[in-house]
Amino acid sequence: MQSTKAYSKLLDDYQQKVFSTCISFVPNKEDAEDVAQEVFVEVFNSINKFKGESKLSTWIYRITTNKCLEFIRKKNTKKRFAFLQSITGNAIPMDKTDYFTEMNHPGILLENKELNATLFKAIHSLPEKQSVVFTLHKIDGKSYQEIADITERSLSSVESLMFRAKKNLQKVLEKYYKNEL
Repeated sequence: MQSTKAYSKLLDDYQQKVFSTCISFVPNKEDAEDVAQEVFVEVFNSINKFKGESKLSTWIYRITTNKCLEFIRKKNTKKRFAFLQSITGNAIPMDKTDYFTEMNHPGILLENKELNATLFKAIHSLPEKQSVVFTLHKIDGKSYQEIADITERSLSSVESLMFRAKKNLQKVLEKYYKNEL
């Protein structure tokens, strides 16, 4: 009975925060909700492994980030598999939309969807470590120190990844806008 109350409190305290992080990585409301649900299943199943070496929130955000990355990797693997099957002639009907331009993000206004879709696509084209740091900082609003704790990296490593992410995003977006003009 005591653990049910504790889980309920944990859910109340972190549900919206976890969902916000999920939607930062996975720009589709339904999928972000599914990933958030997986996060809490993981948290509840492994709470006994939490040693208190970091803050509870840091531990939960680490699980959230990992679950989001798992989801993205699976999504990308399915796309590659379908593409390879289409090349070999064993094609199965495939979803031709680019997932990271769907932009079913609840906080995005209709007129900003195209711009945001371009930005999300550019962020997801970054190397994974840069993408994670950029997303946690610029989209989810985490401080460099919080990101260092979540990703278990040094502060200087996080700063370096953020610097490289900004440089790479600048290149990608410059190419995009040159092609648009």
